Amino acid sequence: MPIQVKDIDKHILSNGWATLHRIDFSFQFKNKEWKRVSREVYNRKDAACVLLYNPERNCVILTKQFRMPAYLNTKEEGMSIEVCAGLIDEGESPLEAVLRETEEEVGYRVPKAKKIMEIYMSPGAITEKTHLFIAEYTPDMKVNAGGGLESENEEIEVLELPLDDALQLLQTNVIKDAKTVILLQYLKSQSAV
Repeated sequence: MPIQVKDIDKHILSNGWATLHRIDFSFQFKNKEWKRVSREVYNRKDAACVLLYNPERNCVILTKQFRMPAYLNTKEEGMSIEVCAGLIDEGESPLEAVLRETEEEVGYRVPKAKKIMEIYMSPGAITEKTHLFIAEYTPDMKVNAGGGLESENEEIEVLELPLDDALQLLQTNVIKDAKTVILLQYLKSQSAV
């Protein structure tokens, strides 16, 4: 049965880094009844992320940075361990974005990345779709220290860890970022670690 939605009204609640709308709409439920519904929707650009993996050394590169939403939820979780990620710029493909972010955040210039999937991280509230990639890296691909862009107020710690250590951080619930959990689990399933 096709989705039945009509009379969509958007109201801007905030227009900062992204736009927060209140969306009022009419939705037809399975019983054929139409109801007026309101939802707050955070409109953000799509994003791309990558798990860097060195198969010879069985290592991965992750990032560690401050995340205000996590801090507001639980102060001790304000520093988040994640895969390299960022928003896709206008006119940029997800692959181009992930290659750019890799150099900016962790200092590696990788020639290619393999797309794994596209996901919505929080489809009940955020429009952002995230494109997940895996890329192999070698030490000779290191072109700078990484750490993010000062102009974007980024202060990113680059972590190179044995895959087993990263998986242990997953099992002990130190890594809580969904895209990182998915990519590490994917790599584990492919590597039969």
